Amino acid sequence: MTIYRATVLDTPGALGDRDGLRAEEDCALVVHDGVVVDRTDFTTARTAHPQDDVVDLREGLLLPGMVDTHVHFPQVRVIGGLGMTLLEWLRECALPEEGRLADTEYARGVARDFLQGLRRSGTTTALVFGSHFEGAVDTLFTEAEAAGLRITSGLVMSDRILREELLQTPDEAFAAGQRLAERWHGRGRLRYAVTPRFSLSTSDEMLRACGELLAEGGDGPAGRRWFTSHVNENVDEIAEVARLFPDAAHYVDTYARHGLVTDRSVLAHDVHPTAAELEVLGAAGAAVAHCPSSNSALGSGLFPLGAHLEAGVQVALGSDVGAGVGFCLLKEGLQAYFVQQLRGPDGVPLAASDLLHLATRSGALALGMGDEVGDLSPGKQFDALWLRPPAHGLLATGLRHAKDATDALAKIFALGSPADIAAVWIGGQETTDVRPEPVGVTTPKEA
Repeated sequence: MTIYRATVLDTPGALGDRDGLRAEEDCALVVHDGVVVDRTDFTTARTAHPQDDVVDLREGLLLPGMVDTHVHFPQVRVIGGLGMTLLEWLRECALPEEGRLADTEYARGVARDFLQGLRRSGTTTALVFGSHFEGAVDTLFTEAEAAGLRITSGLVMSDRILREELLQTPDEAFAAGQRLAERWHGRGRLRYAVTPRFSLSTSDEMLRACGELLAEGGDGPAGRRWFTSHVNENVDEIAEVARLFPDAAHYVDTYARHGLVTDRSVLAHDVHPTAAELEVLGAAGAAVAHCPSSNSALGSGLFPLGAHLEAGVQVALGSDVGAGVGFCLLKEGLQAYFVQQLRGPDGVPLAASDLLHLATRSGALALGMGDEVGDLSPGKQFDALWLRPPAHGLLATGLRHAKDATDALAKIFALGSPADIAAVWIGGQETTDVRPEPVGVTTPKEA
């Protein structure tokens, strides 16, 4: 047993609950084998566990680990390509870099940069858009397993429009995806996601292969496989998809008619959905990854959060990364707030608790992991980040003058960055590269 003593902020309830922030000072989280087994006040916990170690985190704030529902692993080294629309950015920045991952050793370096970026930003769980190359995806899973992160990912499948080296035949893609899924799906903290890049770069034959690969997983001991792709990100993209799929009712239908829209589907962006598409997503129990920084950087549009929620579509945050501003979901939460403000009367007024929910519990629910991660309730994995900003930084100043926990949380999203994260735990194990010095542990006698 280890007792973590801290001020703890989390949002175990529903998105939009104005009383959704659970804030407890001098809270004790009792952790055994990486799982929170009790949550109480420190005095009670110490009385019940007088011989166990105490980790004193009262100099900062403890939050659940962040959950990123859309992030591209091959794009970590091309962040910052400004001044382009989606299709321009893909052509000039993303796709040339993604072609370099044919070199497995290069892919290994990218994977390590990527996973370190997630950890240092407090992200402990992610749905990761993989690579077009089987070796690169295998390398990502290998490095993620060593790092201990909760990763769902897969081979990116495309058979047209993209650079030649990124294309496969449907049979080739199916076989490679099957090999990867059989090796990695359900292994430790890893899962497999069937991942066509988007309908623009996948023919009906390739999407049919995706459907077969998704169904092939069945309901075995590792659970069904996942599905992720892009949808309705850019108006030019949407028009071209309509031209390429004249028999489809709409963009979402290009996936749905191949059995790819289910309660294990997460579609990224969806900036310009129709009411019919939202109805299909909501009825299927599918989720959407909202990537506000990327949408703004590429001029894709202002995400209609209210329409999604009204249709019963789950929404969580994604950093996207290449066209965004990095891995930090604190930044994405702030950008999500800005987007809804800019939508005016059509926007959803987001409170600070909503931003934390979108970055943690919403993501856990979207990924079918609501019983495991997303908040710090008993029975959940101890995936957490410790915010301890530098003493003379702006966030530290703001927190010293916060009126209450809600105000403090608002300041965290307004001012926080990876530099303010002092420690991260995944399944009770502290990561080793978040900061140079270890978290101080007090002995039972000292506590």
